[in-house]
Amino acid sequence: MKSYLILEDGLTFAGDAFGAQIAAAGEVVFNTGMTGYQEAITDPSYTNQLITFTYPLIGNYGVELSHNQAPTAGCAAVIVRQLAELPNHYAQQMNLDEFLQQQNVPGIQGIDTRQLTKHIRQHGTLKAILTTAPLVIPFADAYAAIQQKKAPLERATFTTPHAQQHVVLIDFGTKKAIIDQLLAQYCNVDVVPYTTSLAAINELRPDGIFLSNGPDDPADYQIALPLIQALQVKYPLAGICLGHQLLALANGAHTYKLQYGHRGLNHPVKDVATGKTILTSQNHGYAVAADSLANTPLQLTAFELNDHSVEGLRHESLPVISVQYHPEANPGPTDALGFFKEFCELMAVNKAKNSSVA
Repeated sequence: MKSYLILEDGLTFAGDAFGAQIAAAGEVVFNTGMTGYQEAITDPSYTNQLITFTYPLIGNYGVELSHNQAPTAGCAAVIVRQLAELPNHYAQQMNLDEFLQQQNVPGIQGIDTRQLTKHIRQHGTLKAILTTAPLVIPFADAYAAIQQKKAPLERATFTTPHAQQHVVLIDFGTKKAIIDQLLAQYCNVDVVPYTTSLAAINELRPDGIFLSNGPDDPADYQIALPLIQALQVKYPLAGICLGHQLLALANGAHTYKLQYGHRGLNHPVKDVATGKTILTSQNHGYAVAADSLANTPLQLTAFELNDHSVEGLRHESLPVISVQYHPEANPGPTDALGFFKEFCELMAVNKAKNSSVA
């Protein structure tokens, strides 16, 4: 079956459909990772985005469900140059086509993903529609008619033997790997939606607060800023990706939209204090404005070497840290896993201080 990718500026690509046979609409973005397509597809930060994979052959090791980063796929569609017809991996449970059908996500293959990626880099992130028939109505009308997804946010509790600390994770669209890393640090984890009240969080008696990743413009989450402001003066707090951006907004900084975002597995980030450079996994379309930090209590701790955008923050007087990249990876390098240990050390110091005061 033929499929058509139509961008809001009129550029159109014709290819072959796979996955679910439905229409999709959202921002079209690109991911430069050579592996990790399953984790990207199920990352809630991609909610309502059409993911273009720049690596030319996708699906070659199939799908193994334990690698899902959320119960359901958040992305609107998948765009590839070539879909692997004969995936081969000892642990695969199904191929990518079958997985996308199961997840109700459409795909298109056989288009020039290099041309599409260069177009996005030149013109910025664009709205797009994926459909199995050419448009016969105006783009804006068709786009509005296609229902957008919402990331499901629910309460959940995760425990680990010999737990030493208790974390409340404020969920904006968290990845499973973040929870896994907190459990690996011997933390019990209560996941709560970002609409949860301060009183309800206090009743859980956490040792620390974690702000998750998530989709969309951080400016859309104004409702969460007072909660973050209240939590950071009471508990050690850490944030990743969207959580990092919201922490910045809650402390008076500003964010801005990147021309085409950072989505890949090899973004170099330099630590200001040590001068060390690590490779990181990233997935975001917005960033914290460096020049807006001057009149805030936040200090720059890391920056991206490609464009010098803000990649790490620390509060000048509170046990509060954040990073723009994904230290939990999945997919990607594990250079930055120490971020979770650093957060646990902040909680341990704070607990010891409170115990001595008591």
